[in-house]
Amino acid sequence: MGKKISSQSSTTNSQQQSSSSSSSSSSSSAYTGLGNIIKLLPTGTVFLFQFLNPLLTNNGECHTYNKYLSAILIAVCGISCFVASFTDSYKGTDGSTHYGFATAKGIWPSSSSGSSASSSGYKLRFSDFVHAFLSVIIFAVLALLDTNTVKCFYPSFENTEKTLIMVLPTVIGSISSTLFTLFPSTRNGVGYPSSGTSTTSETSTTSESNAEKV
Repeated sequence: MGKKISSQSSTTNSQQQSSSSSSSSSSSSAYTGLGNIIKLLPTGTVFLFQFLNPLLTNNGECHTYNKYLSAILIAVCGISCFVASFTDSYKGTDGSTHYGFATAKGIWPSSSSGSSASSSGYKLRFSDFVHAFLSVIIFAVLALLDTNTVKCFYPSFENTEKTLIMVLPTVIGSISSTLFTLFPSTRNGVGYPSSGTSTTSETSTTSESNAEKV
């Protein structure tokens, strides 16, 4: 009798371990499939979602209020990804970095001391809308295929649509990567790391000014 109970408990434990491992693998498939495209999302927004979502969803064991809180978090982070695509930074005459929104006339708010913030390089472009749209799509795939989100909102989806969970991030990642290549962006907005393009331009500008002084 004791052997039967121990065998049943070991079977239950093995089933729980296999289910947890499958859920973690399906969760990581979104990150693996999207690859380096995730780096094109605002770092702070992605970190905030990864930190708060397990807490708000109670690690997938959702009640009604957990669903509302998680949905609000996903919506706020999605809006953050969209808005951040229209932000940029520039060096003011005081030497510090300023942030603003790209508009049709330049960056806003711009420095009152008349820096390069009003130049054509900071104006609103079609590629900004492409990046904003793709950022929302990438984050949506990341958030909606997260293990805790799946368990909270559609728990049966993880077992019935494993192929979709594995394939969808790769497809979205490939399409997004192609579009990002066709519509490159040199903006250094809020939440994004500084790119080498801005550093190079600033360096060349500094060297030119030094040459003029000499």
